[in-house]
Amino acid sequence: MSKKLKAGLIGYGISAKIFHAPFLKVSPHYEVAAVLERKKKDSLELFPDTKIVRTLEELLAIEELEVIIITTPNETHFPYAMQILQAGKHVVVEKPFTIKSEEALQLVEAAKKAGKILSVYQNRRYDSEVVTIKEILNKGLLGKVYEFEAHYDRYRLEAKANAWREEPIAGSGIFYDLGAHLIDQALYFFGLPQNVTADIRMIRPHARVDDYFDVRFDYGYMRVLLKGSMLVREKGPHYMIHGDKGSFIKYGEDPQEVLLKAGELPQGKNWGKEPEETYGLLHTEIDGKIIKEKYPSLAGNYGNYHENLYQTIRNGAPLREKPEHGYNTVRLIELAFESHHKKATVSCEGLLNVGYPAD
Repeated sequence: MSKKLKAGLIGYGISAKIFHAPFLKVSPHYEVAAVLERKKKDSLELFPDTKIVRTLEELLAIEELEVIIITTPNETHFPYAMQILQAGKHVVVEKPFTIKSEEALQLVEAAKKAGKILSVYQNRRYDSEVVTIKEILNKGLLGKVYEFEAHYDRYRLEAKANAWREEPIAGSGIFYDLGAHLIDQALYFFGLPQNVTADIRMIRPHARVDDYFDVRFDYGYMRVLLKGSMLVREKGPHYMIHGDKGSFIKYGEDPQEVLLKAGELPQGKNWGKEPEETYGLLHTEIDGKIIKEKYPSLAGNYGNYHENLYQTIRNGAPLREKPEHGYNTVRLIELAFESHHKKATVSCEGLLNVGYPAD
């Protein structure tokens, strides 16, 4: 068995505590050797033997560290990732990767020059509903898809206290935050779009950054609709997909985040499984027979991201979440804002056709 990867974490807020630390804790392939926490020592609860450091320089000075995971605010992603690559270590960057697409390209080139793995953490590819939809699409159960609609809706009338995502700084707002997930999923399912038309707004009276988006990608025959709002008290379907043979409608969201926030560790055979009552509805025609029934959801597992990263670094397996994928998402965020400001459809120029995982 290959030796464990010695990992470091930058930041220990919600992203690290919920989406990384629990999976690193239960994985046989990782050792969290150091955590950068500016003032606290919260990580010691889960990793009592880890080393706490206060600066990036201290972290980079730890020679045994092989991969460093950045979980700090968006504006720090580019400078931190660049320093880490130049220090000769592998890097994981939280979505949306960078704020500007030109920064993303610089990181892609820096990783190649350093000969190190650089990856964007798109954990929502490993949501239960996403892996289920991928299976449905791969099996062709809907026929030729002509419309895909996805929502990330919340209800929070007031501003969240001390939340940098609601401050008017670069990379803040709901579109960079939640839109990055939906854009990546659209590319994961369907590849690169031709054009984008976007409406990105501030709808709450106190809002200082966008808290609503309606973004539409044109693929020629097919179109993708991505929507998010902070003023949806009663949610509709999370996903709606229509093809020339049938439809798939899915309410509810993957259970992992709720369980992780409650302090559960991601282990056991039932991890990531949805209850039957939240299975999506498949209404289609198969071999001349009309089918209208619940389609069993596959189990989700964000730990599959970390497993692939380990296999890539240790054994040379293909990296699923490529830095170019992060670039494409950021570039499409920029193009969507351009469309919104121009109040016009714009061409999706400058995307990198590096391919997305087939399954």
